[in-house]
Amino acid sequence: MLRVIVESASGIPKKIIGSPDPIASIVFRGEKQKTKAIDNDVNPVWNEVLGFDLKGSSLDASSFIDVIVKDYETIGKNKFIGSAKIPLRDLASGHMTSLPSKNVPLINEKQQATGANINLLIRYEEPDDLRPDRNEQPDGETSQVDAGDSGEGDERDADVGGRIHSGSPGAPTSQNQAGKPGYKSVHPSRKRNRALTNKPQDFQIRVRIIEGRQLPGNNINPVVKVNVCGQTHRTRIRRGNNPFFNEMFFYNVNMLPSELFDESISLRVYDSFSLRADGLLGYFKLDVGYIYDNSGHAIMRKWLLLSDPDDSSSGARGYLKVSITVVGTGDDPPTERKEMSEEQDDIESNLLVPAGVTMRWATLRLKVFRAEDMPQMDDAFIQTVKQVFGGEGDRKNLVDPYVEVSFAGKKLCTKFIEKNANPEWNELINLRVKFPSMCERIQLTVYDRDRLTKDDAIGTTFLNLSKMSSSGGEIEVSTAASEVGFLPAFGPCYINLYGSPREFTGLPDPYDKLNFGKGQGVAYRGRVLVELSTELDDKADRNVDDISSDDVLVAQKYQRRRKFSLCAVFHSACMLQEPGEPIQFEVSIGNYGNKLDSTCKPLSSTTQYSFAVFDGNHYYYLPWADTKPVVILTSHWEDISHRLDSVNILLFIAEKLESHLTSLKNAVLAKEPETHLEEICRKLIHHMIEDLNSFQLPAVEGQSHVTALDLQWRKLRDAAIDSIREMMANRMREAAIDVKATVEDIEDWLDRIKHLAEEPQNSMPDVIIWMLRGEKRVAFARVPANQILFSNFSEQACGKNCGRTQTIFMQYPMDKNKGVKVPVQLRVNMWLCLSAHEKNFNNFSDGNFSVYAEMYENQASVLGKWGTTGLVGRHKFSNVTGKVKLKRERFLPPRGWDWEEDWFVDPERWLLTEADAGHTEFTDEVFHNETRFPGGEWKAAVEPYTDVNGETVQNPKDFECPMGWCWEDAWSFDSDKAVDEKGWEYGVTIPPDDKPKSWVAVEKMYHVHRRKRLIRPRKKISDKKAVTENFCPSFTIPQKRDPGEGWEYSSLIGWKFHRKERSSDTFRRRRWRRKMVPSDCIGSSAIFKLEGALGVDVDEKASKADAAKLFGANTPSVSCHFTQFYCYHLRVYVYQARNLCAMDKNSFSDPYAHVSFLHVSKTTEVIRSTLNPSWDQTLIFEDIEIYGDPQTIVRNPPDVVLELCDSDQVGKDEPLGRCTCWPVVTLNPSRVVSPKLLWLPVTKKGSSAGEVLLAAELFLKNQDTDGDLPLMPPRRGEKLFMVPQGIRPVVQLTAIEVLTWGLRNMTTYQLATVSSPSLIVECGGEVVETAVVKNIKKNPNFPGSVLLLKVVIDHRPFGRKPVVGQCTIDRLEEFRCDPYCVNSDVCMSARVAMIAASQEEVVIDIEERTMVKSEPQAEMEEETVDWWSKFYASVDQHEKCGPYLKKGYDTLKMFDSELEEVAEFQGLNDFCSTFKLQRGKTEYDEDDPSVVGEFKGSFKIYPLSDDPGVPAPPRQFRELPESGPQECLVRIYVVRCLDLQPKDTNGLCDPYVKISLGGKKLDDRDNYKPNTLNPEFGRMFELSCFLPQDKDLKIAVYDYDLLSRDEKVGETIIDLENRLLSRFRAGCGLPKTYCVSGINQWRDQLKPSQILQNVARVRGVTPPHIEADGSSLSFSGKRYNLQDFEANTVIHQHLGPARERLSLHVLRTQGVVPEHVETRSLCSSHQPTLSQGKIQMWVDIFPKSLGLPGPPWDVTPRKAKKYALRAIIWNTTDVTLDERSITGEDMSDIYVKGWMPGMEDYKQQTDVHYRSLDGYGNFNWRFIFGFDYLPAEQMCVVSKKEHIWNLDKTELRIPPKLIIQIWDNDKFSLDDYLGTVELDLHNLISPAKSSEKCSLKMLPWREGSVASKKPLPNSLFSQKSVRGWWPCTVEQDGKLVLGGKVEMTLEIVEEKEMEERPAGKGRDEPNMNPRLDPPKRPDTSFFWFTNPCKTMKFIVWRRFKWIFIGAILLLLVILFLGILLYSLPNYISMKIVKPFS
Repeated sequence: MLRVIVESASGIPKKIIGSPDPIASIVFRGEKQKTKAIDNDVNPVWNEVLGFDLKGSSLDASSFIDVIVKDYETIGKNKFIGSAKIPLRDLASGHMTSLPSKNVPLINEKQQATGANINLLIRYEEPDDLRPDRNEQPDGETSQVDAGDSGEGDERDADVGGRIHSGSPGAPTSQNQAGKPGYKSVHPSRKRNRALTNKPQDFQIRVRIIEGRQLPGNNINPVVKVNVCGQTHRTRIRRGNNPFFNEMFFYNVNMLPSELFDESISLRVYDSFSLRADGLLGYFKLDVGYIYDNSGHAIMRKWLLLSDPDDSSSGARGYLKVSITVVGTGDDPPTERKEMSEEQDDIESNLLVPAGVTMRWATLRLKVFRAEDMPQMDDAFIQTVKQVFGGEGDRKNLVDPYVEVSFAGKKLCTKFIEKNANPEWNELINLRVKFPSMCERIQLTVYDRDRLTKDDAIGTTFLNLSKMSSSGGEIEVSTAASEVGFLPAFGPCYINLYGSPREFTGLPDPYDKLNFGKGQGVAYRGRVLVELSTELDDKADRNVDDISSDDVLVAQKYQRRRKFSLCAVFHSACMLQEPGEPIQFEVSIGNYGNKLDSTCKPLSSTTQYSFAVFDGNHYYYLPWADTKPVVILTSHWEDISHRLDSVNILLFIAEKLESHLTSLKNAVLAKEPETHLEEICRKLIHHMIEDLNSFQLPAVEGQSHVTALDLQWRKLRDAAIDSIREMMANRMREAAIDVKATVEDIEDWLDRIKHLAEEPQNSMPDVIIWMLRGEKRVAFARVPANQILFSNFSEQACGKNCGRTQTIFMQYPMDKNKGVKVPVQLRVNMWLCLSAHEKNFNNFSDGNFSVYAEMYENQASVLGKWGTTGLVGRHKFSNVTGKVKLKRERFLPPRGWDWEEDWFVDPERWLLTEADAGHTEFTDEVFHNETRFPGGEWKAAVEPYTDVNGETVQNPKDFECPMGWCWEDAWSFDSDKAVDEKGWEYGVTIPPDDKPKSWVAVEKMYHVHRRKRLIRPRKKISDKKAVTENFCPSFTIPQKRDPGEGWEYSSLIGWKFHRKERSSDTFRRRRWRRKMVPSDCIGSSAIFKLEGALGVDVDEKASKADAAKLFGANTPSVSCHFTQFYCYHLRVYVYQARNLCAMDKNSFSDPYAHVSFLHVSKTTEVIRSTLNPSWDQTLIFEDIEIYGDPQTIVRNPPDVVLELCDSDQVGKDEPLGRCTCWPVVTLNPSRVVSPKLLWLPVTKKGSSAGEVLLAAELFLKNQDTDGDLPLMPPRRGEKLFMVPQGIRPVVQLTAIEVLTWGLRNMTTYQLATVSSPSLIVECGGEVVETAVVKNIKKNPNFPGSVLLLKVVIDHRPFGRKPVVGQCTIDRLEEFRCDPYCVNSDVCMSARVAMIAASQEEVVIDIEERTMVKSEPQAEMEEETVDWWSKFYASVDQHEKCGPYLKKGYDTLKMFDSELEEVAEFQGLNDFCSTFKLQRGKTEYDEDDPSVVGEFKGSFKIYPLSDDPGVPAPPRQFRELPESGPQECLVRIYVVRCLDLQPKDTNGLCDPYVKISLGGKKLDDRDNYKPNTLNPEFGRMFELSCFLPQDKDLKIAVYDYDLLSRDEKVGETIIDLENRLLSRFRAGCGLPKTYCVSGINQWRDQLKPSQILQNVARVRGVTPPHIEADGSSLSFSGKRYNLQDFEANTVIHQHLGPARERLSLHVLRTQGVVPEHVETRSLCSSHQPTLSQGKIQMWVDIFPKSLGLPGPPWDVTPRKAKKYALRAIIWNTTDVTLDERSITGEDMSDIYVKGWMPGMEDYKQQTDVHYRSLDGYGNFNWRFIFGFDYLPAEQMCVVSKKEHIWNLDKTELRIPPKLIIQIWDNDKFSLDDYLGTVELDLHNLISPAKSSEKCSLKMLPWREGSVASKKPLPNSLFSQKSVRGWWPCTVEQDGKLVLGGKVEMTLEIVEEKEMEERPAGKGRDEPNMNPRLDPPKRPDTSFFWFTNPCKTMKFIVWRRFKWIFIGAILLLLVILFLGILLYSLPNYISMKIVKPFS
């Protein structure tokens, strides 16, 4: 589908009169679609979506659309304004799914610009079958790739239109924001492909680092470190800025999927030789979940844009190409294919970013204001000391909280605040990311700071960006699509923390994990007030800053609270597993109602304690009868009802849609006619449209607590609902509805509505119910507040369970058994509302609410008398604790309540519960005691008769049988214990005890005490009258008691109380109660006014503070009283179950079911030794009393719960799973509606554990008569009722034919081999047995093969027949057949018939071959084509196959899976299937119980007529082959392995192949392939074997180790027998052509014509008739011509005769297996569910009875050829002058260095051109690099040892490249690097002819030119030689600049040519080809240190010549002047004196 969103146009020229009315039309492939016209507008906005159906075809690169804009005219022709042509090349390439076309200029008819522009967005959805494996953005909820690390550079940010108001959170994105509507991915309408069970399982993460590009830095040595789940691997060190790695890392983990998907994969690129901290070149981070959500759970060959983690504004730091795959249980990892075009691939088109999205920098500004309700986290020792010494201890504030925020690998913290449970931080946290972000969750964890130990987590919560931002992309139809997009925004709003229980203990917290967000939190742990906004292109100065006081004030208004009232009425608590201490339930919301946390305010949040009572069968329940406990809570929260109302309305719509959808799916499954299905579809859509129209969402404007996100979310919801409504209306308009497509659409709509119902700003905490046993928390349940919230907006806005009784299965916190046992099943009615709406509660409440004021009267015993004198620290009247003094007169009823009666004594309910409560049979016990002195006579003890606890009881003779019971037997002693023959047991008393602690059965002299247990059973009389009088027979509820009664006794104050007085008791108390009832005017809602209403008498001396502490100790107990109950009759029809777990060692279970309904339960009979029990039983529950309105029960019936168990003779019965079902309720039993039996799922530990077929119906009984009930079902035996007719399934008489072929691989049983087995087959109670296999070793097949499967029996000596294995087959549909239809599939395959006929003589013709080729020709062909040519031609790697295809040779069929997995070959199970036999117990966590063998057989199932006169249909299994052993020759061809699991520490493996078949083993250890994960083996193995004994061929790959034991990588097993028996003829694949010579020579034993005749014989058709010349053939009623098959093929000389060729062509049309290579997964026992790699191979099987097969293939791998690269460095120019000489000149001492990647050890360099003053250097120097090269793969093969200590050389395949660097030579310091050029020899940069034309523009990857020009492929291997100038680059200030130019000749020489045209390195001999003359360097080129004379001549003299001459002249002048001055006085004096005159 191609969708064009025509958004807007601008600058349309005006008309002469008025403005135009623009209308736009789009033309695509001749189809034209128009928008509507916009009146009088030169800047029209259309926002219309025009769709073009591609009808299954895909776009090609030449596709385009024409856009035409015209001026609409009402009359006449529309006038042309302008047009544009937009190519769809980018969409067709598959790199983009949307193409934003902004400001496209419109041109007129003269091709001139009109000045008008148009804006479009083009979206392309590919057909499913053509969709490539591309990185589409997943539909998922959790973390995606970190955009902070993956976006494109800053230079691309400018593309985004900038009309977003950065300051406002959640500001809508502007209409012309590039690519936004196409960015559908960031905000999901999500369907996530993560259907994984949430239990720990095996995963494997594979990361392949392929190559890097444009890494920053000069002369770097990059290495990549990959970190996944705490494991780190690193690549080898490479050199250069564009390194090639091609290394793969495997990470094996076993963890929960939910935890794994939140883990991240971090890739960091370092410069390995940098010792500085800034060695990190760039990094990238993405979530595992992001990878898993991609197609194939992988991203393949994608470029990652690296960034700097510390400086997010630094832009791109290079690119890294990777493939990452996440392999889960049962996943098949996708194969990685390298495209040829990738060599010069365009990075930007294959960059890992969401398709069609422009990335921008953004700052997430998270304001953390405050928190409240933090739990106590530190020890109160200091506080306790303070209290002891009279100080004020503050237990509440023992916590030092701070918040840690983590997102996309960054972590920031707020400050910590000491000793404050309600801290205020008021801090702003800035997170800088690329937006849209591919990481989705911001994690907020509140920690408690500890100075000495690790900081403890208080709680963790997540902000999900996808739920608080939108691109608008999910609105498909709406014209306002671009208006609903908005950036992430949140709050100010509280977010709640959940985790472990709040109570502080100094011990380690067992539930600590919950505080880190792992698992479901069991308790509220506080809340944090935060606000999030997003600002684009904004950079914050500081990461953590203070919030301004204005913002703090603004946040105040979002903290305004209102009062909420919560009421919970507990109707029943049943299915308790064991009795024990008394039980109560606590209800809390937030911190309100937490009973055990001392920092919480006490409220009446708990029910009264109750003791559990036995239900008479299996479970216990709490006997609440007609008085149901009620819990009342008031709490204060922000009023967010406008949010929760919207949620409830959307959930209501979704629930309704889901129920309609279920009925539609059921109709589809029931195969209803199309017309009926269409009618249901239309009704469903019609209802849905009505719902969307009638149920309006509440308005947001004007509500309190409205945030920016509320407004945006409302806009988004409205737009999405309009969009769904419009799509539905379109569907309704269709003439014929496609039901399948509609179901998918409806599921999509349902997903969207559910997504819209998620409320990100839900600050109302969940209601948490805890079950307390004594003072210990046992089990919990969490109820979201919105589900029980009342709303006065509309009925639909109320929560679905508001005021409704719901069933809750509570769960243990962090239950390791995952709910195998239910702690308790609750029926509870909850109601939550604003206290302003309390009166509405009256309409919902059921029963009468009553409140009791209560107090306790206390007495102590002093000298045998009871009174108040001995009370120490207690008051005469007190509360339940005894510490708070109370007075009757101080109690005042609160407003709205009145006293109903006076105070009365009402003992605790649980004291009245007798031991026999709930039992139908009971045994009374009494212990008879005797004592003596050692050695004396036995006499009666002081207390002759006691109970088990030693308390005195009456004489058994005085016992009376209680009312409603009768004795069954007389008193007798218990002989089942360790006692002597008279029942006595003996013991010794050790003071101060008065009775022995231990007892023995044998009397000794020193024994002084003995006792005998007397027992007497009694039975309940089934008296209905008694039942109706008493709800619980032994349980009486006296309303009024004599004040003298009701005491409860205790030995000491504070000890446990008991009912009957004992001699040791010193303290007693009794409870007084007084009932209050609400005033008539208020009604039930008065219960909400009770909080703190009952007064306490505060001692005058005590301070008010103490009184506050005592508040709540006497909170009133509220109950709901029902005056009337209704009697019901329940029938549960349990018919059968299937696929249950095996729990016994005999491979079966003994299943039975406990069926529980409210407070009653019954148990089915036990069915022995089966996993598919048929109970056929009706369980009848008489007289169930249920309180409440019957109509309520009809609307919301209690669940019938079925718990399946395995009965064990020894030990406890084990659970098999649980299933719930709703009964059909009938209020008028005379109108019977028969329920339907349904298959319901049985679940165990959250996973499926079978199914059970059952139904239940509940009848309301009439008080007068039972006659209206349906007739009793028929009986089976005395007590068992069967499922009645009309409900039980209708059955059909069916025949099952069983082909029992044989048994395979039977393991030992009890250390002995299974020698003579037979087989028992059972179905529906019918059993048949095969004959016994005489000797399984000689022939494992059954003698008689057909019977008219379940247990294998071994016939052992002495008549023992143990069960050694079993198998259940539950899906029999595939075996159904029509017995009268002759089906060729039913007949045996051709191969089987051949085996059967193999005893006859076989004639094999040997053809005389004509040799048409001479020897040299044959050799030549051998050289150019080999088997690998055929292989590469078959896998479409044509560049590697040479001239193979041109010669017209045939190709193989490549299967990406095992041959058995190919659909058209039916798993090769067409003759018989293989069923695994299992033995022993299913440990549920293991998927595969122990397999003990295999049964080979098949079934045919067909109906039989009920009329005995009709003859039976013909038998299906008629012609069967001989079942005797057959000798075969087997050839195994192992081609190569892919992606093996590494076994060595270097991340590689040294694999070799090991083969075993029967008892034979072949070990290919000598031919191991060192250091590789993708070895090419190219090996053929030949073995002979006997089938079926040796049917399993095992091919294992091992890792070679020199010193330790070789490790198995993985193995695969092939069933050769199936291949031989299959009619698809899988023994030897048929090639495409019949060749008698050449490399494709025929290798089967039979010719094609013989095979075709055998096929005809087996199928029962006439043999084929072939014309004499072989030109045509008749077979099976069709005529075939050779010409038709060979019309367009090359006829080469190797082809055989025409008749055989034609026979082969016809055979290939019969669906037989072709010549092939299959790809098999390798598995290991260590990780059985994960692939350990793939092996490509095939197997040929040749029965020896058919003669010799043809010659085998030669699959030996190709060898690399030797090549040499000769690079002549002629000159350099424009080299950077890096040095300054002493004389001040800029110069460089230039030399050139070169190497080929992978061969860094063989670097070469030129001599030095000294003192280059102009950057010019002359070298005439030759580099020669020898390398091994595979022309077919275009890779260099480099073998070298990684380390000195390595044994083997590692073979690496590296693309051929040459790196040339220019350096400046320094003798006394490190040389200076001046520039580099990297030349790919396959895609050579074309050189410049002269140095002037050489520039950086020649480089294809220079900045800005990546997308513009792609270099043409220019391979040196084809050109052989090239000469010219290349530029060298160097990085300066982050940019590439020219570092020099180098002139070179590059030449590739093959090995043969090297000998013919030799050349020496440098200018060494032989200096030829071409000859290199010494360089003509200027005289100035020399090294100054070694040439002092030259230095003087050329450096000093040349430079300072005139200075020297001037200096000499100056010296002469000075000398002259000096002499003159010296001689002048003498001269003058002589002149004056004139001595000589």
